[in-house]
Amino acid sequence: MALFTRKRATATATDAGRTTTQRPAAVLDADPALAALTGDYTIDPAHSRIGFTVRHAMVTNVRGAFGTHEGTLHLDGADPARSTAAVDVTIASVDTGIADRDAHLRGSDFFDADAFPLMTFRSTAAERVGGDTYRLTGDLTIKDVTRPLTIDLEFQGSATDVYGAERVGFEGSAEILRSDWGLTWNAALETGGVMVSDKVKLTFDISAVKAAA
Repeated sequence: MALFTRKRATATATDAGRTTTQRPAAVLDADPALAALTGDYTIDPAHSRIGFTVRHAMVTNVRGAFGTHEGTLHLDGADPARSTAAVDVTIASVDTGIADRDAHLRGSDFFDADAFPLMTFRSTAAERVGGDTYRLTGDLTIKDVTRPLTIDLEFQGSATDVYGAERVGFEGSAEILRSDWGLTWNAALETGGVMVSDKVKLTFDISAVKAAA
């Protein structure tokens, strides 16, 4: 179920009286069935997850998430380029399932959560890539370093829950080099390589509730 569908081709007369077909491939129409999704939304942290995966010791992956976050979305059903997102993540809420490792991540070697308590994202552009896939570009700030980030998102659908709240869902991911944001701590391995990879995969499972009219 796509939020947006391409315009139908239109027939035009040629000089010879024949008809040809024009296909404005770059132009999108709002899907009438989903036009009601336009509006402002609040991310539901109880049903959303902002996670990450990073390679450890060159042989396995460590996965974690930030348990405390908040954010808002504005979805424009007529013009996806006018959609926006803003998210604030509490660094101290990092959770990999190992208390000592989480404390190390919160400390000065990594996030320095006492000095830089938030990681933030503010969108600057949005576009439909095709089907239910969208691309959100914006500014990601970690430790007062701001750099661009592009997130590919798949629209998961919409529903009215048992409490009457209108919800939408998105699932997405992005890859970053943590060193671009000043997260450079590492340790060399005797067998070659390093303890923690520079590349980090970010994952997003978002459920958002539409504001009451």
